[in-house]
Amino acid sequence: MEFRTLKVALAGPIATIELSRPERANAMELAMWLELREAMRWLDETAAARIGVICGAGKHFTSGVDLDMLTGMRAQIRDDCDGRAREKLRRLLLDLQDTLSSIERCRKPVIAAIHGACVGGGIDLICACDLRYCSADAFFSVKEIDVGLTADVGTLQRLPGLIGEGAARELAYTGRKVGGAEAKELRLVNDCYADRAALMAAMRELTATLASKPPLALRGCKEMITYARDHTVADGLNYVATWNAAMLLSTDLDEALAASREKRAAKFRD
Repeated sequence: MEFRTLKVALAGPIATIELSRPERANAMELAMWLELREAMRWLDETAAARIGVICGAGKHFTSGVDLDMLTGMRAQIRDDCDGRAREKLRRLLLDLQDTLSSIERCRKPVIAAIHGACVGGGIDLICACDLRYCSADAFFSVKEIDVGLTADVGTLQRLPGLIGEGAARELAYTGRKVGGAEAKELRLVNDCYADRAALMAAMRELTATLASKPPLALRGCKEMITYARDHTVADGLNYVATWNAAMLLSTDLDEALAASREKRAAKFRD
């Protein structure tokens, strides 16, 4: 697919979605938000793509929401009726939320590989990913508080589940910077690597491992963990029983068992 603010590439089973506005530190203008949703739809629908990696071009992952976009919102929602203007703003915010929720809706695992700045809307973005990894030069900030905003695109809903309520409140209230090493301690990221080269090398190794797993079971794991986060244990158990009643007896299962018996690497269909 052709994008203006992203570079999307497929190498074997690994799809790379690169935020590509390096001259603006990958600031997230409206086109980028919308293109992220299209990229997630493409990843979900492309059978050959098993894993997605979101990264950033240039010196930073992303500096967050483009401030020009915030300024432009006033013109976008302008209306003689104040109530209708507010309704337009609400619909715009819901649509922006949906662009990042598309990462969770995508059936394939999506990994964030973060270097340099990851602030504001970047936190919203990575919190919607399945896994997060960073380089030591990365820094994170829930920056909205410093520009008079309450983060409204997913950070305050997803971050507490990742790092705990107390730590999430501190970061949201203060907007302070968190370095890569501390991000690992907080469990905001799964691991922190010495530099960007080491980070991307680790991503190649990880994605190769994930791509070798049975795709149907991997997609099931994502579905179940996301569902369990927002439901009771009983609900989750009921759902996974229903899921496996439908998906368990697959060619993936047959191939995994055969490969184990024959002591060879399994080969699964997309």
